[in-house]
Amino acid sequence: MKRVIKDFGGRAVFAFRLDTLLLRNTALVVAFHRVQETTADADGLTVDVATFERYGRFFRDHFRVTPLRVLVDKLERGLGVDRELAITFDDGYRDNFEQAAPVLERLGLPATFFVVTDWMGTDVVPWWDRQQGVRQPWMTWEQVRTLRQKGFGIGAHTRTHADLGRVADSDAKEEILGSRLELEDRLGTAVELFAYPYGAPNNLLERNRELIKDAGFRCCCSCFGGLNGRGSDPFQLRRVAVSSWFGSPHRFGFDVALRRTSAA
Repeated sequence: MKRVIKDFGGRAVFAFRLDTLLLRNTALVVAFHRVQETTADADGLTVDVATFERYGRFFRDHFRVTPLRVLVDKLERGLGVDRELAITFDDGYRDNFEQAAPVLERLGLPATFFVVTDWMGTDVVPWWDRQQGVRQPWMTWEQVRTLRQKGFGIGAHTRTHADLGRVADSDAKEEILGSRLELEDRLGTAVELFAYPYGAPNNLLERNRELIKDAGFRCCCSCFGGLNGRGSDPFQLRRVAVSSWFGSPHRFGFDVALRRTSAA
């Protein structure tokens, strides 16, 4: 019953353009992880291709979808925001290239892919996939380069998906600065966007936030929900993780409009 109410509420909010009032002067950054043909995972990191396309169409119809770097530029300059939405992906799963990118291209939507540099082109199995007894392949470096050549943004997500709430000093610097240098070497272009792994408030020490600034990045994305407004600090950029938990784009939109996406 609750899902039905949320779905109806979301459709009403966006059909009657109440979102223009409820989301006025805000910007939304969304985060995906995996986009696959099926959603057999139990950890909420995967959406199926059809659902992802529905989200893409929903974003295109009801928000001003913009590259993350453009949103960061507006925040840096103190400009107003009004229902801008930036699409991002974390980790660098191969399905981002094989499944998500074609949908984004078909819909004409920009996106930024945050990759774990030491995992690209390897057989590393992170602990959350190991717990599920699955192995999800990573993009190759050629695929990462192709995304960049197609106009998508590429950002850093550390070298080894380190918890920057625990790692500090020289180890943290290697994870942060090292990931930027590796990406710039592989891509031959500047890399200025950063998202820290796990994304909760306690997964980033404040002194590591300073290391992110010192490394030359222009933003630092969390992933514990919430919206951004004019004057928001790009180094405390809030993101909402999109997962199967929401059930549908309209339920997602309902929670966003009522500010029910924050875990902090």
